[in-house]
Amino acid sequence: MPWLQFKLTTSQEQSPLIELLFENMGALAITLGDAGDQPILEPGPNEQPLWNQITITALFDGESDADQLRSTINQSLNRDISSQLKQQWLDDQTWERVWLEHFHPMQFGSRLWVCPDGQRPDTENAVVLELDPGLAFGTGTHPTTALCLRWLDGHEISGKTVIDYGCGSGILAIAALLLGAKSVLAIDHDPQALLATADNAKKNGVTDRLTITLPDEAPSRSADIILANILAGPLVELAPKLANMVNPGGEIILSGILQEQAEMVRNAYLPHFNNVAKQTQEDWVLLHGRPS
Repeated sequence: MPWLQFKLTTSQEQSPLIELLFENMGALAITLGDAGDQPILEPGPNEQPLWNQITITALFDGESDADQLRSTINQSLNRDISSQLKQQWLDDQTWERVWLEHFHPMQFGSRLWVCPDGQRPDTENAVVLELDPGLAFGTGTHPTTALCLRWLDGHEISGKTVIDYGCGSGILAIAALLLGAKSVLAIDHDPQALLATADNAKKNGVTDRLTITLPDEAPSRSADIILANILAGPLVELAPKLANMVNPGGEIILSGILQEQAEMVRNAYLPHFNNVAKQTQEDWVLLHGRPS
């Protein structure tokens, strides 16, 4: 089966937003490359420098609707950026094995680890989430996902109900279950995301406490914790709906927000929540609130 590949050259400043857009569209793999012959030599400890001009490559299932994906990109980005989009059909290959070479165990907080198949940390009391690189879009490498995973690791999840709105690969839903959540409702508009979530949930042995559904088919349900790691625009539009899903005394976690978008999203949720707090990583923000 062929694969559909999109390439887009952009600036360092715009690349995190485009990377997240591709991830939310269901990209099976995303890679960043140097678009301007700018070598990066010997970065310092904990530094992850990027080039000034970056080529972002996103790989999609060959059965994806190319016109629909292109339309989503054009609607989400300004014309100058989207006009650089290049599309290509690729022959079938074991690309996930190549991608796996760059995917290693990652720690989030004190206990939680995200690992490729067959790789486990040599650490006591580790909570290990295994991901299949053949299906995983959303692996914890993006700052927005990392912010959510660290929040889950640092808070008491045991015995609580959770809704993961925009579940992608299911990484947040599965992490919550592995950390002791009573049950999780995982919601996404992309059928491929639901398949990935189901596959990863089975791999991690949490299917008995997980419900996976499209938004229009989701049961009417509230939860103790609402997770929504999506883009800022949809978060603003969904504010009343997501607010109504939170149980009294519950919490809402919002991510996928750039620094300059944080106040706009926060204002949309202030009528529903007290003390909407902010955490940051690089240019990205996580907002955390409790019902008024």
